[in-house]
Amino acid sequence: MNAAIQKVFDLADDATLRFAPEKLGWNWGQALYLYALARIGDELGTEKYTEYLRRFYDHHIKKGYRLCSSDTSAPALGALYLAQKTGERRYWDVVGAAGRYYSTAKRVLEDMPNHLGSGIEGWLYPKSVWVDSIMMYGVFINWLASVTDDDALRDFAARQPANFARYLQDEETGLFYHSYWARQKTHYPREPIFWGRGNGWVMAAVPMLLDYLPQPEQAQVKAFFTRLAVALLPYQREDGYFETVFNRPGETYKESSATMLIAAGWFYGCRTGLLGREYYDAAVKAFHAVTADLQIKDGLLSMPYISGGTMPMPGIPYFNYKHTPLGNDRHFGLAAAFFAAVEYKRCG
Repeated sequence: MNAAIQKVFDLADDATLRFAPEKLGWNWGQALYLYALARIGDELGTEKYTEYLRRFYDHHIKKGYRLCSSDTSAPALGALYLAQKTGERRYWDVVGAAGRYYSTAKRVLEDMPNHLGSGIEGWLYPKSVWVDSIMMYGVFINWLASVTDDDALRDFAARQPANFARYLQDEETGLFYHSYWARQKTHYPREPIFWGRGNGWVMAAVPMLLDYLPQPEQAQVKAFFTRLAVALLPYQREDGYFETVFNRPGETYKESSATMLIAAGWFYGCRTGLLGREYYDAAVKAFHAVTADLQIKDGLLSMPYISGGTMPMPGIPYFNYKHTPLGNDRHFGLAAAFFAAVEYKRCG
């Protein structure tokens, strides 16, 4: 196996030593980290992460959990993985609760729920859809729809990817804005400021949901995915990274989670024939740039340059992007690296 891919798989093993599953919160970053571990396990044909996932879900099932937004419903991904693998009722109960949330959540734009949901943030922030949600719920509901006989869910799920493109993809550039404010009927930020990880979520999520879509939805999604993949290439830095606001080169900072998510999508596009060789080369450059920067902390591999949770802040979106702090081993950043490693390995 390629040494850089193996290094990321070693990072996954070290992360399970660094983070006890019972200490992980019930939120989107931890959810994607767990789901990404499950994907590595499937790719390598190993069960070594299954017990780790069980410990997380069994802890929260006993403790209690709340599904009230795209972010707090994201753990349904790992629950669906365990439900299908084990058939156990308690995991299907989590899946069912998330399915009911999306069936009943108030729509703010066509049939799209408010990203921040019904919690306090959802009341304080303008009613909106965010690009993050294509990963936080788009993958889950399309996967769930594929294993149920619920026609309403299947129709709802199939419409979502194209809805994200309709409201968030910039007509001129093909890049994605962070959010769309429903009442104001505009994307936000209003000026062309494109957040790296948000575009990365699209690049990484589409490969995970595409096979679940019926035609002609598949053709629509392939079209906007390919347009985005092509649009991103000129913004890759010489060192292989993307910046957190990548269309303002040199003004912000290199960011590893965006870089890995974009690489994951490029690898997929090359493997499936949607993209040419230059995108494979760019993905390899991105992947190796991040893996070369992995560090050793407390005797374990550690991933740096991961920006914190990021909001399109009213009035000061660019300031907020620019000054969101960097850190090591944020769970969603680890997930980005794991997703990219799986796609890289599948390229052979």
